[in-house]
Amino acid sequence: MSVDVGEQLLEAAVDDAVAGQIATASRHSLAVGTPCPNCATPIQGPWCHACGQKAEKYDRSIWHLIAEAFEGLTHLDGRFWTTLPRLALKPGQLTRDYLDGHRAVQIPPFRMFLVVLLAVFFTGQLAVETNHVEFRVEPADTFIARDPADRAAFKEAFDAVKAKAASQAHWIITGGEKAVKDPNAFFAAMEHWSHQFAILMLPIAAVVLSVLFAFKKGVYVFDHLIFTMHSLAFQGMLLSTVFLLGLATPWASGLLLLSLVHLFVHMRRAYGISTLGTLIRMFLLFTGSLAGFIVLMFGLVLVGLATVH
Repeated sequence: MSVDVGEQLLEAAVDDAVAGQIATASRHSLAVGTPCPNCATPIQGPWCHACGQKAEKYDRSIWHLIAEAFEGLTHLDGRFWTTLPRLALKPGQLTRDYLDGHRAVQIPPFRMFLVVLLAVFFTGQLAVETNHVEFRVEPADTFIARDPADRAAFKEAFDAVKAKAASQAHWIITGGEKAVKDPNAFFAAMEHWSHQFAILMLPIAAVVLSVLFAFKKGVYVFDHLIFTMHSLAFQGMLLSTVFLLGLATPWASGLLLLSLVHLFVHMRRAYGISTLGTLIRMFLLFTGSLAGFIVLMFGLVLVGLATVH
């Protein structure tokens, strides 16, 4: 990613954060000329220009306190609940508005992506625990025929490979043995790193899109990153919904077909391309992203083996 794109992302994130704070402060601010509760200086805007305290009305409602605490912890505001419906129903317009500079009315894409990502992990864990799904790591020789002679031959060959690779991949072999003995520790190690690896899907998808739109004028890596964050946020919302509905009905997985419809509408309208061009790029994006996902999963397993205790 170039320095210019990084600066654009940082500038956009700062603009969104400031716009959100100003919008929130303006809704609850004191009238102009009212003495500041902290230093008694006449208020001229959402913040006191003398001491810097937010010039807001002091609401003693317990519900206001709860809402304020929730917003402070998650950085969510009213824009979150207006952005989600637009993301689901008008994804192309939402992305185009952001790229065209109409950002104050929607939540920052990366913040939304992170919130949805947490929701996916939470609902996924809930589904696993509710359905009593158990993951196990089986020794490699359990996949060999039960014939003792076959198992003995496999063990001899495995020990030979292990001895040869001991100097180069000792940590993999050691981690594998630990994973077999304590599968829970192995999957806990993978879960610890899974959040960071999930975020890596953003640059992977953006790179694939950069290749697919290499010859389209006026489209930059920054645009692909915004599109990717919006798109993956919707896929995460849909997956979380499937996890929750799956607790009540096995037919919930059928909703995943909506991801293809959404991606088609999103890409076609955000980039302004033809139906055929959209379908071709969808297929190539899926292929490239799948390859990237496989590499990430392989890397996650290696990291899990290296960090299992």
